[in-house]
Amino acid sequence: MAEARPRPTRTRSRKVNEQVVQQAGPADIHDPVLRNEFKRAAVWIGLAAALALTVYLAEPLLIIFGGMVFAAMIDGGARLLGRVLKIGRLWRVSIVLAFAVAFMAWTAMFAGSQIAAQAALLPEIIQSQSMKVLNWAQAHGAVVNMKTAQSLIEKAAGAIGELTSAVGGLIGGLTTAFGIVVLGIYFALEPQLYQRGFAWLLPIGQREHFAGTAQQMGHTLRRLMAGRLTGMTIEGLATWILLGWWGVPMAALLGLLTGLLAFLPNIGAPISGALMIMVGFSDSTSTGLFCVFVYLFVHILDGNIVVPLIAKHTADLAPAVVLGMQLIMGTLFGLLGLMLADPLVAMIKVALERQSQRNEGA
Repeated sequence: MAEARPRPTRTRSRKVNEQVVQQAGPADIHDPVLRNEFKRAAVWIGLAAALALTVYLAEPLLIIFGGMVFAAMIDGGARLLGRVLKIGRLWRVSIVLAFAVAFMAWTAMFAGSQIAAQAALLPEIIQSQSMKVLNWAQAHGAVVNMKTAQSLIEKAAGAIGELTSAVGGLIGGLTTAFGIVVLGIYFALEPQLYQRGFAWLLPIGQREHFAGTAQQMGHTLRRLMAGRLTGMTIEGLATWILLGWWGVPMAALLGLLTGLLAFLPNIGAPISGALMIMVGFSDSTSTGLFCVFVYLFVHILDGNIVVPLIAKHTADLAPAVVLGMQLIMGTLFGLLGLMLADPLVAMIKVALERQSQRNEGA
């Protein structure tokens, strides 16, 4: 009987290598629970990194989004002209742009220097008028800590002065506005080009959903901006006409400021009202009281007639949500973030609604 031969060394080393390969290494995760937790941690880390990158790139991203908002206004105006003028879209866009550029140039020439000058004088006006009110209240028996009240008034005056200076800087500043206008023109001239280009980056199964979402976002943004411009025009013209009829100083400028600040819902009205009332009381008591009446009348008219009519055809946004987003965006990104908070909320709302409809249909 032949004696059994030992297996070759090569075969034995191959088995040892296979065992080593099959053993878990320090980077291997075979536990499904641990693997799932690791995936979750990776998602949260990626989300935090994306958020940090977004904050780091906040200014260019806001300028791009501002260009999209401006393009929506141009596109909405071109569509509105299309109902009256049966000409090509390029010609309609050119007409809307010509009107927009003419208005911005007129605003800069008419109001830029005046707003800056009045912004420097406004804190002094606020302090003097507020101290008159406190002295009157103290003379009629009210207990007022004048030192504390004066400190609060100085802080409020400084804050309002900063806001009005920011508005003047926005009108006079050209860099950010130029970037927004240029991007808006490009987006408005060929919106489908950029939509197709972004959709090409997505998986094939996501492109149809993205196209529908983009179309709905554009529709909502056009209506939102149309409603906002309508409200701005009505508030500005009504304020201008009423103040001019009474002979209030700087009536045209106050009307222009009221219209421009109406772009900021919830926040613009108090700022324009403070400007109007302080200027009125600096002239005379009767003029100040009339400015109070104008402020209440214009905003009651806007809030009870104009806004409800516009809201039927625009995005239905909860005021508290808009105000919260304005506070966040204003704190993080300044005045530009404050201006774009409302359109951003509308876009997020559309995206969430579209995703919810998709989940229900699945």
